[in-house]
Amino acid sequence: MKKLILTLALAAGSICAFAQNYEYKMFTTVESVVPGGMGRSRLIATDKDAQMLEKDLENFFSLIGINFKNIQNNDIIIAAKINEFAKDGWELNQVVNGVYGAEKSTGIFITRYIFRKLSK
Repeated sequence: MKKLILTLALAAGSICAFAQNYEYKMFTTVESVVPGGMGRSRLIATDKDAQMLEKDLENFFSLIGINFKNIQNNDIIIAAKINEFAKDGWELNQVVNGVYGAEKSTGIFITRYIFRKLSK
């Protein structure tokens, strides 16, 4: 009987864990893959008043080719935004990315950072 009660208690706890409600928030990065640094790259988020917030990012390419310093600078900006969300109680839940124009010599690399936290 004790084993049955323990099993039922564990099962109820598992069901409760899956039944929790979350709210979600995200930001998106669009990084240009255009030779010569001619593209535009941005980090885009939405504030609590549904206003779009943009932060400039560097392009992957400069006039001489791929620019690793630009990628490093973008990483610093993106990590700062992730840390800002985490400080506000958001948990990074999923990262989704894709490339547009991969078959060409130009395009964009887009990444969505999806965060969640328990609803109050």
